[in-house]
Amino acid sequence: MAKRNARKTVPGATQKETTMHDVKKAQEMLTQGSGRAVETMTVWADANQRVLRELAELSAATAKEGVRLYSELQQAGIEAVRDAQATAMSWQSAWQEAPRDPLAWYQRALTDSVENAQKWFRILEGNAQAVTRTAERLQTTAEQTGKSIQESFSEAVTKMKEVYAA
Repeated sequence: MAKRNARKTVPGATQKETTMHDVKKAQEMLTQGSGRAVETMTVWADANQRVLRELAELSAATAKEGVRLYSELQQAGIEAVRDAQATAMSWQSAWQEAPRDPLAWYQRALTDSVENAQKWFRILEGNAQAVTRTAERLQTTAEQTGKSIQESFSEAVTKMKEVYAA
């Protein structure tokens, strides 16, 4: 029975030549393996860098949208306060008229109450629309970021296939 781990030798080659040949083969394999490992790390480092850049851009866009929304809501809030102040001033004069003509005062109070309720609902509607617009913009940005990240990983996988196919 022959040994299982016996080396195949080239006919007419000495043991020293065979050993030298084996050492060169091992060095070549080590060099190739090291080269592939470096290429692998480079590919994934590039992919990670692109992904992190995309996530940073998404974070910046999210912060920008948050500031924009906050600004819109603040403007609506300021307008609501101004309207409330104007209403309070008009009610102050209306209270002085109440004893003279209670029916006219009641009618004015009712009309003003309905108008104020409508104003508040318009403000709420505007705020809801602002939130919806912001959500839509964020969704679009997030979808684009997701596609970019997916493309980055697809490119990395393709490059990895090329590295290990060679």
